[in-house]
Amino acid sequence: MTTAQFVTDPFPALELRGTGPRPAEVALVGARARVTASSLTGRGKTWRAVVPLQVARWGGPVLPLPSGDYELVGAVASVPLTQLGTLRAALDDTLLRIDPPIDPAYDSGEAQDALERRYATRPGGLENAVFYESFYGRSASCNPLAIDRRLAEVRPDIIRYWSVVDLSVQVPEGAVPVVEGSPEWWRARGAARLIVVNDWLRRRFERRPGQRVLQTWHGTPVKRLALHRSFPFGGGLDVRRTLAVLRESRRWNILLAQNPYGARILRKAYGFLTRPTWVEGYPRNDVLVTGDGAATRRALGIGADEKVLLYAPTWRDDRAEMVDFVDPVQLAADTGSVVLVRGHSRTLLPGRDAVGPRVIDVTAFPDMSQLLLIADALITDYSSVMFDYSVTGKPMYFLVPDLEHYRGELRGFYFDLGERAPGPLVRTRAELVEALAADPGAYAEKYAHWRSMFNARDDGHAAERVVARIIDQRLV
Repeated sequence: MTTAQFVTDPFPALELRGTGPRPAEVALVGARARVTASSLTGRGKTWRAVVPLQVARWGGPVLPLPSGDYELVGAVASVPLTQLGTLRAALDDTLLRIDPPIDPAYDSGEAQDALERRYATRPGGLENAVFYESFYGRSASCNPLAIDRRLAEVRPDIIRYWSVVDLSVQVPEGAVPVVEGSPEWWRARGAARLIVVNDWLRRRFERRPGQRVLQTWHGTPVKRLALHRSFPFGGGLDVRRTLAVLRESRRWNILLAQNPYGARILRKAYGFLTRPTWVEGYPRNDVLVTGDGAATRRALGIGADEKVLLYAPTWRDDRAEMVDFVDPVQLAADTGSVVLVRGHSRTLLPGRDAVGPRVIDVTAFPDMSQLLLIADALITDYSSVMFDYSVTGKPMYFLVPDLEHYRGELRGFYFDLGERAPGPLVRTRAELVEALAADPGAYAEKYAHWRSMFNARDDGHAAERVVARIIDQRLV
């Protein structure tokens, strides 16, 4: 017999007590996180285990476990849904479900509608604050993070809110996390003078008088997006998608672009033709010029002299999980490298981490720029990460076994990747290993042309320029 309860002293934890021999291990195992019992005691007749519901990842602070399902290994028990302050949890036999810490009174469609109405009609002026959201609150990263860091330096008086899916998301020092859907989240988004995002706004957002939205986006496009996906891909003009795209872009006041090419594509793809576009380079890439990566290598347990390959494919419209076109364990063995596996942000929730000797799954690592900084070479396909990594000048390889399918049926491209790519296009692991062993100098001319076209403003000072414009234009 096993009994269980949730406890909060001194931290949120699952306490289990059982009769009989002590289990060899008690742990919670999720798709992107795992914790083992911090205390497991007993002498044969009874046993006790305390499993923390928080974890420190990648050398960061101790934070609540990410929301999701976890398998309880080593015991069977049941505890009803309980609010623990930093999360909500329910245990049924061997399945633990963790939800964001939103009061159940607000956790319904009707309650959210009421909060939205309250937010949209609240009296009073705006707060001198910035509301940040990156990848729908799944991380505090990308261009919004780099802008936050610079703004905090020059204007520490400004309040900084970060939209997060739950409190497992680490926010920058001095910032205030607000959990999406909570009353605090609705209030902060409705009160902040400036909203900085890198993807679509949601929940029927309407700007209040005086509010401004800076859309930083999250990559220079190589694959077709937004209005450009309606035809010929997807079977013809999609009226609902077209209306959704135009409705979304009307919410933005300013669009940030990495380069003139990206500005031209994004403006047309989103019908953003009459409002300002700032072509200032990407703030998230400043670290690729100014950083050294030593702290990230230490956090991942990688030696200073070890070669690192980063495999970072984009997502596919016809599958939820990351593609598995290369076996990372075999690739590590073939090359003698540490292989980092990075799924796209849209594959963070589905799927499980890759494991194996000299393989580290970094899909949940909060800051992609730090991974680009430590990688000695990038292996990608159609991901816009190619435009960021080229800031480093280090080799790139394009593993594209589904090129025809992707180009002809899923998305299509804005240019011929094979003609312009600053590295070889390969179809198989064998071709990839062979390319990795070859002299990358063969692509030096293409690489130089690529950087002149796409990275001219990625000089390590993009965040400074963007924040200067924010302040000069009195957006905060």
